Amino acid sequence: MTDRTDLARRFEEQRPRLRAIAAQLLGSTADADDAVQETWLRLERVDDGEIRNLEAWLTTVVSRVSLDLLRAPRRTRERSWQVTSWAQEPVAVTPDPADVAAGADGVSVALLVVLERLSPAERIAFVLHDVFGQPFDQVAEVLERSPDAARQLASRGRRRVRGQVDETDATSATPSPVDRATGRRIVDAWLLAAEAGDFTALLALLDDDAVLHADFGTSTQRIEGAASIASQAVLSARLAAHSTPVLIDGLPGVAAVLNDRVVSIMAFDLAGNRIVGLHVLADPRRLESLAVHRALG
Repeated sequence: MTDRTDLARRFEEQRPRLRAIAAQLLGSTADADDAVQETWLRLERVDDGEIRNLEAWLTTVVSRVSLDLLRAPRRTRERSWQVTSWAQEPVAVTPDPADVAAGADGVSVALLVVLERLSPAERIAFVLHDVFGQPFDQVAEVLERSPDAARQLASRGRRRVRGQVDETDATSATPSPVDRATGRRIVDAWLLAAEAGDFTALLALLDDDAVLHADFGTSTQRIEGAASIASQAVLSARLAAHSTPVLIDGLPGVAAVLNDRVVSIMAFDLAGNRIVGLHVLADPRRLESLAVHRALG
């Protein structure tokens, strides 16, 4: 190839593409940055004279790094807190999954909820081939499987994304996402009940075993059980009155704004018509770094 300075320049030219691939695979911009950085470190450790096609090599490495992260147990408990605005009316037309994934960032975030239902191998095959147009030979190299196996994984992932596979065949243990209209109805009902201090209405929205996790930066809080969570919500009527529905990592959520400052965001985990989990971020420093106010306009 060329000298290391030129190699670094060529890597930087590829960085936006590598970050886009990793972000779609991992559903987290922070994890995507880590995957791209690890890709660079691996590039520094190899003899670049052995690399015939730098673009293909980088794609393979960043995908393998992402695959390792997807397979790690901690992946199921991370949240990237990507906030996007929630239009009043949901879009009625359902586009092709690959078109959605390759489209605007806000729409891609919503698709990530569906992608979580895929196994790591299915997700890699679907995203690399259907979204980024990688040939199955290269997808197979990433997965260390045959091209036919990679093709089957992509096909199965495509069917699952389109909702054509029986839910009982899904390998993910995460709850299936509810439709957008149901999510919005539950969020609106939650805000109305919290603002009114309607304990009974809040209980009706919560699963008996619901759990709330809150991160305040300097401390954390965990509240278990519908009654305890509803009691806490009643005390937060002022926040509810100044909250607006948003999407957080593609899930229903709310953002509370006081004195023109976002003071907290909360994501809802839903199963059917019940809230099974609430995740609150009220760390001022993290909220500022996420630039939530931009999503709220």
